[in-house]
This record gives sequence, C-alpha cells and structure tokens, in this order.
Amino acid sequence: MNSNPTLERTINKVLSQKETDLVTQIDSAYQQSLINLEASRTKLEHEYNRIIEGARKQAENLKRQVIGSSRLAARNKQLIMIETTVNQVFQEAKTKLSDSYKEESYNILLTKMIEESVAGIGSNDVIIESNKNDFGKVKNIISDLTKSSGVKIKLSEQPLNNIGGIRIMSADGSMSYDNTLDSRIERLKPLIRKDIVQLLKGVE
Repeated sequence: MNSNPTLERTINKVLSQKETDLVTQIDSAYQQSLINLEASRTKLEHEYNRIIEGARKQAENLKRQVIGSSRLAARNKQLIMIETTVNQVFQEAKTKLSDSYKEESYNILLTKMIEESVAGIGSNDVIIESNKNDFGKVKNIISDLTKSSGVKIKLSEQPLNNIGGIRIMSADGSMSYDNTLDSRIERLKPLIRKDIVQLLKGVE
C-alpha cells in the first residue's frame, strides 16, 4: 500500500498539535498545583500559628489561674491560722480569768466595773446580774454603793452563765450594758487579731 504524503503530514500535524496541547495542559496543571500547594502551605502555617497562639493563651490563663489559686489558698490558710490563734488566745484568757474571782485584785476590778456601769447607764433604778461565783461579792458592793450613790440597785436572783463581771439594765428595761469579762474579751478580739497579723508580717 502506497503512503500518502499529504495524509501523513496531516496526521503528524494533528499529533504535534495534540502533543503541544497536552504539554500545555500538563504545564498548566503543574503550575496550578504549585499555586494550590503554596496556598495550602500558607493556610497550614496560619492554622499552625493560630493553634500555637491559642495554646500560648491557654497556658497563660492556666498560669494565672494556678498563681491566683495558690495565692487565694495561701490567703485562706493565713486567715484560718489567724482565727485559730485568736480563738486560742481568747480561750486561754477565759480559762485564766475563770479563776480570778478568788483573787483580791478581782474584787477591786468588780467594784470598779459596777461603779462604772451604774454611773454609765444613767438611771436611778437599776438591776444587776452576775454569775453565782460573784453573787456574794456583788451583793456587798451594791449595798455600799446604794448608800453612797442614792441609786436603787437590785441584784437579780437569776445567775449569768459567764466567767465574771456584771450585766446592768435600767429597771424599765429601756437601757442595758454588758460589762462582763466575756464581753470585754470579745471587744478585744479585733485588737488581738491585728497584733497577730502584724506579727505574721514581721512588724514589732
């Protein structure tokens, strides 16, 4: 079979054109792949940086929380220690004072407390309450005070449950004053607490 030069040229031209188109398509696909790859790399870097930044922020938040929790725990521990110490000092004082009624110095203190209370309440007719240990002492003191002050002073038969001192009220109940050792110690608590805080801070 004789070859047809014209046909061969046509076929070669078509093949050449297809080859060129194919190469162009391959190159175009390759270039697009490079673009896609670069875009993906940029996106991955952005995502990576976002994750790292998020992790860093979480770590900082966690650090602050841990530090805050530690400080709060230390503060709470200190407050508990202060209150425990205050209560311990308070209890020791009450224990020591509970036997003070046997001493002569306590009689002087009790007399002074009654005189102050009667003068301070500003009534000519008052009722005084005391515990059972102080009952006899208070009875003798108010007997002398009634004569010297002119104030009508009655001693309640109902004993107080306290470590010492007295509670006074006007006969009509409109005024009263707690001058017991218990209340005096209680009023000292803020000062005791302040002293302990200063000691903890190293303040003389």
